[in-house]
Amino acid sequence: MSMDEAAMALPETPELRRFQAEPWFPEVVGIQLGLSPAEPAVYEYFDDSGRLFCVAVDAVHGPQVTLGGVALAGGDPAELEQWLLDLPDSMGGVRYGPRGNPGINDMGLVLRVQDTPTGLATRPVLVGRDWADRCTDDWEGAIPESEWVGRMWPHPSFPELRVWPPAGDPPAWADRWSPPF
Repeated sequence: MSMDEAAMALPETPELRRFQAEPWFPEVVGIQLGLSPAEPAVYEYFDDSGRLFCVAVDAVHGPQVTLGGVALAGGDPAELEQWLLDLPDSMGGVRYGPRGNPGINDMGLVLRVQDTPTGLATRPVLVGRDWADRCTDDWEGAIPESEWVGRMWPHPSFPELRVWPPAGDPPAWADRWSPPF
């Protein structure tokens, strides 16, 4: 889809702003959609040709995304992680990226977490088939850097790892780009 086609697909959710989504690839454009800046619903990402390649859904204000009848947006991270692990291998198998996010590369699905007023909730991030290979890998996959910044997937063995980049640890790209959130 082009930017115009993507906007027409969600006519009730107006564009709030556009932003650079990648520090190393300034041509990657992100578009935030929602009813107000305080209530973002969907983030769409476009490559240098203006083609949609990634969509992320806000855990609180976004539309519901389901897989096999299971709601992926706004869910309990532990329950959805177990649900992913229980899926049949024919679905592609769960993979974990360097920051611990579970997903299924064959489907182009990664689950992220988001802080909400009621605690952590899941934020599905999806890429198209052309970009699905290694989508869980936040270093080599196609998902823009802006989607990896922030809350990390909870892991009981590493409770101190809460956000990336860690507080007081400026990222290598701080002099040229800052996350849009």
